[in-house]
Amino acid sequence: MTSHRKEKASIFKRVTRRQWIRSGAIVAAAALLVTGGFVSRDFYKTNVNRTSTSTISAYSATKSDEVDQFQAASRGELRDDIKAGRRGADANTSYVKVVINGNSRVVLGENFTDVKSVLQQGGITLEPEDTVSPALNTKVNESTTITIERAGSTIETSEKAIPFNTVEKKTDALPEGTKKVQEEGEKGIMEMTNLVTKAGGKIAESNTISSWVKKAPKSKVILIGTGSTQSQSTGSSSSGSSSNSGSSSSSSDSGNLGTTVPASEMQKWAHDYLLANGYNESDFTATVYIINHESGWDPTATNPSSGAYGLPQALPGSKMASAGADWQTNYQTQLKWFLSYCNERYGSVQGAYNYWLSNHSY
Repeated sequence: MTSHRKEKASIFKRVTRRQWIRSGAIVAAAALLVTGGFVSRDFYKTNVNRTSTSTISAYSATKSDEVDQFQAASRGELRDDIKAGRRGADANTSYVKVVINGNSRVVLGENFTDVKSVLQQGGITLEPEDTVSPALNTKVNESTTITIERAGSTIETSEKAIPFNTVEKKTDALPEGTKKVQEEGEKGIMEMTNLVTKAGGKIAESNTISSWVKKAPKSKVILIGTGSTQSQSTGSSSSGSSSNSGSSSSSSDSGNLGTTVPASEMQKWAHDYLLANGYNESDFTATVYIINHESGWDPTATNPSSGAYGLPQALPGSKMASAGADWQTNYQTQLKWFLSYCNERYGSVQGAYNYWLSNHSY
């Protein structure tokens, strides 16, 4: 189980209404602070009659008891990742649990001081009717749980398919020019948890609290023949030769991850960027595999159990600021940080891929 988002407007989307809310919010905030509540502008806010399009984040289960077990395990793994410095985390990285209408997520950040600092670093804003406890000025640590309640809203889940990729691998076990499907592809599944508000039986707001890869996509693998017709005929004339041919195929494929066909414009950019900067097709295949499993290529993905963010699920996402100030939403900036991180920690993207295969994290 992998342990796995400008304030982060990607998950707590801000709708600017400063002109009409400022004066009212100040008065209401003062009143609610006395009773431990807090007033602000928006909290996971989307426009009326529009639904959020945030996508995926990490491996998880979906049944409530399995989610509880996963989240408990992930928090322990999260601390291990932080101690080990994985995903860009360091000794200053900390986390606090936030429960929103009964659904929890973890906020990652640095130098947390009080509840307000956690909400700020988590990109969390509130509606006038929302309440938060403990009070905003309460000091926090990693055992603190912040609870936010929004009246009139319910928690709902939805699923969306994750496209699979096609990977082509060359083999001299097949005659040149021939193709054979070695493995069929399967779409992945992402599950999103949404805070939904309805009016007159219709959805007025649908705001994504968390999302994760329920099932990672499985690539379709196609073998491309590079062998000669003569060697193929000779190989089929005896069982011994046929066996040798199979061994040759296995040997020729080792260390060759194949050529992955981009499945989106985002992947097409990543492919072209890698090849233009000294990487090869196997590096791109390794990149696609890791990100398919980590975030499903959603640049605004936030893991509910670890707070990891973006395509590479950085801990915390703000670590990606070293690659660009637009790290919250720009997938290109996130990909550049991902490549730099893989090179620094594992020596190469394929090194990170091999580590991921063994540990289901990197």
